[in-house]
Amino acid sequence: MKELFSDVLTNAQFSDGSGWKRYRLNAGQTIVKKGQQGNTLFLIEEGVVRVLGGAELDGNRRISPGLCDLEAGAVFGDVCLYEPRERTASVVSLTDVCLLEVRSDMLSVYLDDHPVQGYLFLKGLFQAMSNRLGLANDRIEHLLAWGIKAHDIDKYL
Repeated sequence: MKELFSDVLTNAQFSDGSGWKRYRLNAGQTIVKKGQQGNTLFLIEEGVVRVLGGAELDGNRRISPGLCDLEAGAVFGDVCLYEPRERTASVVSLTDVCLLEVRSDMLSVYLDDHPVQGYLFLKGLFQAMSNRLGLANDRIEHLLAWGIKAHDIDKYL
């Protein structure tokens, strides 16, 4: 994804400060919180972040399992690409990180004005999201198989 952003970020129409900002954060800092309204997406330039889910177990206990770790070149917050939405997960920095926070409204204007680059950008984003969906499906299958075996349910199937 990083190479796809290079065309966008070097375009004069999409300058630092108006279309995107660079942030440096220390390890352990929260970048986004699940449930917050968001209208930006992030590109990791340096470092590693952890995407955390959140679930309520029995009315009073919450867990925040690590869904995945993302490294330099990865994008997150892409559900907010075309409209302000609630964040679907929390993201925290595992190491010191350098992030580019990209305004989705400005990115949309750029992609509309540059259809070839826009197509390539969206194609790359779709591939990254498709890979994440495949990993999530694998994880769900493994968890279901573990649960069936752990609770001795398989003898009834």
